Amino acid sequence: MNYPDTYPKEEQLEMDRLYDVLLESWTGKKDSFDIELVKKAYEFAAFAHKDARRKSGEPYIFHPIAVAIIVAKDIGMGPTSITSALLHDVVEDTEYTEEYIAQEFGPKVARVVKGLTKLSGIDFQNSIESIQAENYRKIVNSLSEDIRVILVKLADRLHNMRTLDSMAHHKQLKIASETLSFYAPLAYRLGLYAIKMELENLCLKYINPQVYDSISKQLDNIRKSKIKELEEFAAPIREELERVGIKAEIKILERTQSGIWERMHKFGLSLEEIYDVFVLRIVIDCPLDVEKIQCWQTFGVLTMFYRPNNAKLRDWLSFPKTNGYESIHAVFMSKQGNWIETQIRTKKMELIAERGIMAYLKYYKQDNNAAENSLKLWLDNVKDLTKSDDSSAIEFLSSFKLDLFNDEIFVFTPKGEMKCLPKGATVLDFAYMIHSEIGNHCVGANVNKKLTKMNYVLCMGDQVEIITSAFQNPQDQHFDYLVTSLAKSRLKAGIKDYKRTFKEKGKATLQEFFQRLDVDFSRQNRNVLAEKAGLAGRIDLYYNVALEKLSFDDVEKLLDDKHSATPNSLIKIIANSKDAKASEKEGDDLGYTISTCCNPIPGDDVVAISFPNQPLQIHRPDCPKAISLMSQFGNNIVKAKWQFSDDLAFMATLKITAVNKMGFGSDLFSTLSGKFKLDLYSVKMQSEGGMVDATVSFYVNNLKQLETVISDIESMSLVNKVKRIERNVES
Repeated sequence: MNYPDTYPKEEQLEMDRLYDVLLESWTGKKDSFDIELVKKAYEFAAFAHKDARRKSGEPYIFHPIAVAIIVAKDIGMGPTSITSALLHDVVEDTEYTEEYIAQEFGPKVARVVKGLTKLSGIDFQNSIESIQAENYRKIVNSLSEDIRVILVKLADRLHNMRTLDSMAHHKQLKIASETLSFYAPLAYRLGLYAIKMELENLCLKYINPQVYDSISKQLDNIRKSKIKELEEFAAPIREELERVGIKAEIKILERTQSGIWERMHKFGLSLEEIYDVFVLRIVIDCPLDVEKIQCWQTFGVLTMFYRPNNAKLRDWLSFPKTNGYESIHAVFMSKQGNWIETQIRTKKMELIAERGIMAYLKYYKQDNNAAENSLKLWLDNVKDLTKSDDSSAIEFLSSFKLDLFNDEIFVFTPKGEMKCLPKGATVLDFAYMIHSEIGNHCVGANVNKKLTKMNYVLCMGDQVEIITSAFQNPQDQHFDYLVTSLAKSRLKAGIKDYKRTFKEKGKATLQEFFQRLDVDFSRQNRNVLAEKAGLAGRIDLYYNVALEKLSFDDVEKLLDDKHSATPNSLIKIIANSKDAKASEKEGDDLGYTISTCCNPIPGDDVVAISFPNQPLQIHRPDCPKAISLMSQFGNNIVKAKWQFSDDLAFMATLKITAVNKMGFGSDLFSTLSGKFKLDLYSVKMQSEGGMVDATVSFYVNNLKQLETVISDIESMSLVNKVKRIERNVES
């Protein structure tokens, strides 16, 4: 190929090699026209980016080629998507326009490239609106228009995460946080498990490198012995499957560091206590019409040799996940007395689990009942949500993410029609799924022929008949009964319509209040009153006045209220703003607060997040709230580090598990108050059986002191485990 002179010879050779890898990765159907289209896009992208370099110093063209390889190999997409991947940054980073792309590569490619181009030049109505959140909403909208946009975007994000080492630390935190908050769960929802797991693992590497390195070392220590145990476990199964004529491949898989950390953090376990660090997967090669039969036959073979734990059986064959995932997950007791996690699936199910929606659509495109498949239902809900939602980008994102994270359940209508809902969904969620008006007037339901309230949490297999009343209207408190973004969006619209019916009455009453107070009934004054009353706008204001929830006395007090909050004046943190040309600014100048959600102490890694007219928020980088904020306000991240001092004390909380024996409490108090002379804030102890859980909060000067305290407590004879937690976490 002919390359511009800006590429040295060795880089041209590498570009040729990568292009060959792309063609080899592209395994789908392709004709000469398709190949010419991709070649043309590759040569054009190489020319368009000829003067651009990545932070690492390598040619920028390496990035779109890598994205195209992921699109072809890991997701299994075709020429339009591969071409779009090669061109995805051209419009954003060069002088070429969407119109030019459409002219040269066709309208389909131009539409995908347009969807992949970030927002720019938007006039946001207030200074704290998040550009990232607006980009997320644009991506969600693209799901309902052309799903290729989000699939290419996920490939783009994966390669960016793979090459994050060359970025500045605050950029790493921004990109990793938004990946963990949005892109990884979206990959999961679309069935791209391999991409989802790799994204989460790379996020852990940059957000909490100490944990990542610690788990990696522990895995190195146990890998050999665990693999040997699973090989011994699999031996009789392999022989029996061959004897009964089931053709299968048995794999031993290792969970990622992030998957292990999720279990450790969620359940308070050490790595040694997690039974499914290594997993046995059985992949069956059989015709599609007998795959469920052979999966259950394989389960039967396992029960011939090992005892199953029925409480941990997960049947994703009878009820596939929304993203098309099918498998049997079963746990068995090994001969060594350890629980072993097994996964049973076919080659088709394996392909769908790896490549997600593209493989799913490949197998089910001839299905006459495709309109009823759960993935299409979810995409239809996305379309409905994007059309009906008029909230801010951040509100929209928060609502949409509820659906991304939750697993699914399946319930039935009175006529036996199956509906998919997120786990934790209620009767009212179901009502709004059926129709907005049914949700607005829902008063309860008959669930399995039994009368229940509208906040009843549905279970897998429930049959639901909604009960409505003309006297029922949508209310703000009903948000507490909902988990799905679609239902929240429809409730919001219903409340707005209902409140508008009180506009004339409330407006007339409020005008009378203003006249009595000799206040001008201007739009500005009404907006000020609504803001001071904590209301969303004038419609809410009129509604509350009409229903006498806001009285004349309330209005008078709010309009006379002239007090303002006093800013905090904490010290001892140095914050380096990326806009301050590397100069240090003292915490007193910037103003900041130490966040109580994660209670960072000197020695912890910290990040500062800035907002207009507010003190800096100081968090630990792995704090869930910090990750959420960084994913939405990445440009507001400010470098922060501790300036040590023994003059200040910071809150720390430990959860201690110990043998429930007389003397433990006094020994613990003696260590904390006597030996270390710590100022205790709170102590909570709860015993169950032969064990006791103690949650203690106290003040320390820095992380080194806290680590010394933890080490001393761990050495106590009755203590089983010590874990640092956030103070507001329930023990």
